Parts: sequence; structure tokens; C-alpha cells
Amino acid sequence: MNYTLLVLIKIIVLFAWLMIFALYATLAERKVSAVIQDRHGANRAKILGISSFGIFQPFADALKMLFKEDYIPPFTDKFMFKFAPVITFFFSALVIIAIPFGEPVKIGKEIIKLQVIDPDIALLLIFALSSMSIYGIILGGWSSNNKYSFLGGMRATSQIVSYEVALILSIIGLIMVYPSLRLSEIVNYQSTLLWGWIPKWGILLQPLAFIIFIIAAIAETKRAPFDLPESESEIIGFFLEYSGIRFGVYMLTDFVETIMLSLIITTLFFGGWNIPYLFSGLKLSNGTIFSGFVFPWGKQLAISINWVSILQIIAFQIKTVIVFVFLLLVRWTFPRLRFDQLMELGWKSLIPLALFNIVVTAIIIAIV
Repeated sequence: MNYTLLVLIKIIVLFAWLMIFALYATLAERKVSAVIQDRHGANRAKILGISSFGIFQPFADALKMLFKEDYIPPFTDKFMFKFAPVITFFFSALVIIAIPFGEPVKIGKEIIKLQVIDPDIALLLIFALSSMSIYGIILGGWSSNNKYSFLGGMRATSQIVSYEVALILSIIGLIMVYPSLRLSEIVNYQSTLLWGWIPKWGILLQPLAFIIFIIAAIAETKRAPFDLPESESEIIGFFLEYSGIRFGVYMLTDFVETIMLSLIITTLFFGGWNIPYLFSGLKLSNGTIFSGFVFPWGKQLAISINWVSILQIIAFQIKTVIVFVFLLLVRWTFPRLRFDQLMELGWKSLIPLALFNIVVTAIIIAIV
């Protein structure tokens, strides 16, 4: 198959998957918050009199955003004002091109990787792309020509720059354990077993790095309890002057960033597509190639290699959804921090802990 055509198909499929996930992520957040607050949540949007617990609500919200008045204040920098939400959304969504959704599959004579690109520096690439989205936020606040919007953009800049340091330091220990920056290789390292029965998942080998990473990453997405750039009770946020579809793009970007965070956490800390004791193309001691479950107590369960691939893709999706729901629970459980508390947590707690984790990891690797 033509390489360019294959990449184009992958991009279309992944973008469609992302948009569907993001649409229903809005419904999931409303339902999760409703459960926590002891109410029903969105359930009024109906088609042919059928609401089905609100599954049509995301489409009703999308239509509302499309047809609402898109007002642009006369005192704004119109070009930057229009372009800023696109920058944020584009770089947030672009991270998905480096995420591996499963092991390479063989279709006919072609071996197809279940990711758009698989560069040697994929781990650096996804953090570089995600950090570029801050330009859309600061430009949105600045181009609005509103002091509250600008203050929200400046808050976002200082917050993301601060927590970017802790975020990158937290994964250094992970790179020391899995000596690669290629995401597919990191997942492959996690497919092996420690002492013959414990999966070498990142959360088990680097628990402190996982805690630091998830706190810093939530701060990077600017969602509660770290939603200082858009705190409605104080400054309203960098999107104060936005309405209609442009406000909708900023709102959708919040969910896209949370989805990307869930994908990255699943890939780095929860084994990616791996299912414990499930292997494809495993070479046994007698020289035969085996696909299926190989349990530590010696039991084997053979499965078609096609079913192994399907199970791995499903496992990756389930892990991502579980992490995403956990992030929603965090968002609706903890109160917002003050800005000075936010900065102190990043610089005085997370960064020293990340450096401590690097030193301890180096000592353990040197000894073991």
C-alpha cells in the first residue's frame, strides 16, 4: 500500500475516533459530576422521543455551538483572536499521531503499525507538541484586549512553564528503566515480567514518578484543582471575550488534552496495549512460535494472533477510559488551589521529589 495513503487513512481514523471520544467526554463529565452531586445530569436531548440517558446530548451541544452568535468585540486583534483557539486545538490533537494503539498487525503481506508515526524521539515529540498549545492560550488572552483575559493567559503561561519542569523530570526515571524514547519500545519493555510473574508496568517500577507525572499533567491541562487560568469566581479566564464556535473550540480542547493525557499515562505507566501474560509470536523453549496466554504456573492457552491483536486494542481502549474517568473524578472532587499554593506545589514539592526519584532510580539500577 502507498505509504502516503496509509498515513492519510490512519490520520482520518484517529481524528474521527478522537472527535467521537471528545464529544462523549463532555457527556461523561456531566454525568460524573451529576453522580457526585446527587442529581441526574444531562438527559433531555431526544431523537424520536428517545433520550437513552442523554447519549444525544453531545450532538445537541455541538449544534448549539455552531449556530450561536460568534461575536467578536471591536477592540480585539481580530486575526489573532480568530486564530488562537485553532492553535491550541491543533497542537493538543496532534499528539495522537505518536501514540501506539496496539502491536503492528499483518494484513496480507503488509505489516502495519497501529500509530501514524513511530519516531525515535516520540516521547520528546509529544511533550514538545503539547507545550506548543500554550501559544493559543496566551494569544487568546492578549488579543482580547481585556485585562482579565490577559491575566488568565499570563496565569496559564506561568503555570504550564512551571509544571513542565516537574513533568519532564518525572519521566527521566522512566527512561532510565526503559532505555528508549520510542513509545512502541517503551510498551514492549512493559510486556516483560519481573521475577517471572509481575508485569513490568511503569506504575509498578516507578510509582513516585507516576504520582508526580499525573499531578503535573493535570496542572498542564489547566483543569481543577489547577484551573487558575480560567477560574470563574476570580478572573473568568483567557476565553472571557469568546463566544459561539470559538469558545466551543477552547472547551473541546480541554477534553482533547484530557484524552491525550489518558493515552500518555496508559502508554507510559499501564503497559499500553499489553495484557498480563498475553503474548503474540512468543518463541517457546522448544522453538515453536506461540500466541496466547502463558501463565506463570505453566498453563498455556493458545489464541489466534488476530484475536490477540483485537484483545490488545480493546485493552488499550479500556485502560484509557478508566484513566479518563479517574481524571474526571479528580476534577470534581478537589477544591481549587490558590495561585501561590499552585506555584509552591510545583517548585517546592514536585521538582525536588522528581530529582529524588532520579537519584533513587540510579542507585537501584547501579546495585541491581
